[in-house]
Amino acid sequence: MAQDMQTARLFSTDSGNGRALILLHGWVADSHDWSWQIPELEQHYRVIAVDLRGHGRSEVMPSGAYTPDHYAADIISLIQKALPGQKAVLIGHSMGGQIAARIASERPDLVDAVISVDGSLGFDQSFAPLFQQTAERLQREDPASVTSEMIQNFYDAATPAAFKTWHSRRMFGMPEAPFRESFGPLFVGPEQVGVGQGSEALLRSLNIPFYHMCRYVEQAIAMRPWFSHPKSKVDVWEHASHWIMKDRPDDVNAAIIDWLNKL
Repeated sequence: MAQDMQTARLFSTDSGNGRALILLHGWVADSHDWSWQIPELEQHYRVIAVDLRGHGRSEVMPSGAYTPDHYAADIISLIQKALPGQKAVLIGHSMGGQIAARIASERPDLVDAVISVDGSLGFDQSFAPLFQQTAERLQREDPASVTSEMIQNFYDAATPAAFKTWHSRRMFGMPEAPFRESFGPLFVGPEQVGVGQGSEALLRSLNIPFYHMCRYVEQAIAMRPWFSHPKSKVDVWEHASHWIMKDRPDDVNAAIIDWLNKL
C-alpha cells in the first residue's frame, strides 16, 4: 500500500485560498510545468504545486524507491499534513495523472476529483511492446538520449521550439535513479495501470468526478465508458503536444475552472 511507504521531503509552493488543488507534474519534469496555470488558478483556489520525489527541488531517494506507489505515498502524506480533515482536487500531467488516479483509488477519502492532463492512462494494449522496449532501454542506455528520442513523437506543430529546448536541457540535471526507474512501472508489469485492462480496471473502480484530457480520438472513445460518475468526461485536445497546458494554457485554464465550478 502506498500510504505505508517511507515518504520523501517534497518542495512545494502554496498560494491562493479556497478549494484545494494539488498540481502533479510528469516524469523528468518539475512543478514549473504549471507556471501557466498557477497565476490563474490561485485567483479562485488554494493551489499547491509539488515537485515529486527525485525531481526539481525535492528529496532524491535511493534506487528502488520510484514506483507509482512511492510517488503516491508522498502525496497522500502531503494531503494529510497540509489539508487535515479535507479533500483535494488532484490535477496531474502525464505520470502525475496516473499518480492522481492511483491515489483516488486507494484513498478516495482524500480526493474530491481528478483532472488528468494527458495522463499516463488509457493507452491501447498495442502500445505495451513499445513501452516495454523503452523501459529496457532506459536501464541500459543513456536515459537522456532515450527520452529525447521518444518525446519527439509527443510534440505538435503548435509547440514552440523553446519548450523543446527546455525539456531537453532539464533532462541533464535529472538524478539517475528516478530517470531510469520511474517510467517502466507506469506501463509494464502486473501492477501497471497505464495500458489496456490494467488501466480500464483502475478507472472503472473510481466513483469520483474525473476529467481526462487527451490528444487522440480513439483513446477518448475507448475511455469514456470507463467512468461511472455523471460529472466525469473525456475531451480530445487538438493542436497541442503532450504538454497541453503549455501549448494551450488559456483554454486549459478555462476548461479546468469551468469543470470545477460545475461539480
